[in-house]
Amino acid sequence: MEKLVMQNIPRHVAIIMDGNNRWAKKRLLPGIAGHKAGVDAVRAVIDTCANAGVEVLTLFAFSSENWQRPAGEVSALMELFLAALRREVRKLKENSIRLKILGDCSRFHPELQKAIQDAEAATADGQRFTLQVAANYGGQWDIVQAAQQLAQQVQVGTLTPDAFTPELFQQHLSTRDAPPVDLCIRTGGEQRISNFLLWQMAYAELYFTEAFWPDFKQDAMQAALDSFAKRQRRFGKTDEQVQAEVSSSSC
Repeated sequence: MEKLVMQNIPRHVAIIMDGNNRWAKKRLLPGIAGHKAGVDAVRAVIDTCANAGVEVLTLFAFSSENWQRPAGEVSALMELFLAALRREVRKLKENSIRLKILGDCSRFHPELQKAIQDAEAATADGQRFTLQVAANYGGQWDIVQAAQQLAQQVQVGTLTPDAFTPELFQQHLSTRDAPPVDLCIRTGGEQRISNFLLWQMAYAELYFTEAFWPDFKQDAMQAALDSFAKRQRRFGKTDEQVQAEVSSSSC
């Protein structure tokens, strides 16, 4: 099984980290306890992906819709995010991991915005692995802001509409430096993508698990990678075409 995984590794893994509140509720704990417990799962998944050869890991930490949650929970999440940034940045830098925050950060408290800027700057030279954290992020927002950038170029005359291509559009998304998502994982038993990386997941393989996020550790992450390794990705082609390409590349 290990050999199979090494032969077919997703370049970009995206994870919807779901189930923190339900994990806490089962243990008669406040919801924020689940989010705190989820930090250990984040560390485990980063280590597993980096060691497996994954190039980019994108974690959905806080959606643009999550502002609708109770004010106390949102405030606690912001404090946890700030604390995690300050605590983990040294370790990320030591392990040559580049951190990038995706989303509209303008709504965050200035202190958190500064911590994000400092963390991104401190890890900017990381070459081993890229960790992207989506915070105040929505896939529709990402597409709209890219379209707005292109529309502004048309308005000032530096771009014509007939020059639009998928490749050009990709360069204006928040993930412009990352490859398309190969594998999207959602924990917690739900089976939807919840406005996450809509453009980037056009051909992603989907993996759903009943495990709540705090319980999604090394073995669970490896199981997801093993599942991906067994899948045939056709991208609109037939089985025969894919097999012919595999045979040709192995010669």
